[in-house]
Amino acid sequence: MSAVEKAAPAVTIPEIGQAFGGGFFSGITRDPDTGKRYLNITAGAAHELEGEWGKYGEKIEGADSFTDSRANTEAMAAAGSELAQQVLALDIGGFTDWAIPARDVQELQYRHFKPTTEANWQYGRSGDNPNSEPVGLLYTEDSPVQTTIEAFKAGGPEAFKPRAYWSSTQRSALSAFTMDFDDGNQTSGGKNYELRVRPVRRLPI
Repeated sequence: MSAVEKAAPAVTIPEIGQAFGGGFFSGITRDPDTGKRYLNITAGAAHELEGEWGKYGEKIEGADSFTDSRANTEAMAAAGSELAQQVLALDIGGFTDWAIPARDVQELQYRHFKPTTEANWQYGRSGDNPNSEPVGLLYTEDSPVQTTIEAFKAGGPEAFKPRAYWSSTQRSALSAFTMDFDDGNQTSGGKNYELRVRPVRRLPI
């Protein structure tokens, strides 16, 4: 059998928002260290959870990746994060590898599933995503626009709430990166804040 025949079949890239792998396809990221590419899948709204990120003032080793959601979440859970433990325990459609999205994975959620018609936050580094395909640029007032996917528009069954969500990417002993789903402001929140999470999983391409 030839090397071509032995190779694993290529993964067909779905359309953004297409039901896929227990959730909805939300974009592609590339690991900055290995160059490997991944399809990212966002869970449905019914599987959102809410809670504190972790212990305020505690720096967690291994929760700093901008792309590896699962590694971050496992590090959080090992350090005692109840929110991370709940996400790791999810079984959605028979898939059990869910995680809290890393910063650049979460950015894709806003870029493609923005629920509102509000103007975007244009300060700081909101939108900057060197690890996505295509590379994410700083947001402007008008870009990204409200999603064209009806289910994810405000009031739709899969829509993000117009409020802040946790990422799994730690910023310091005191805070972790967050995303506001009303205007796309990428900032950080104290780890003791109670915010929502929309779980994700990924598949190598």
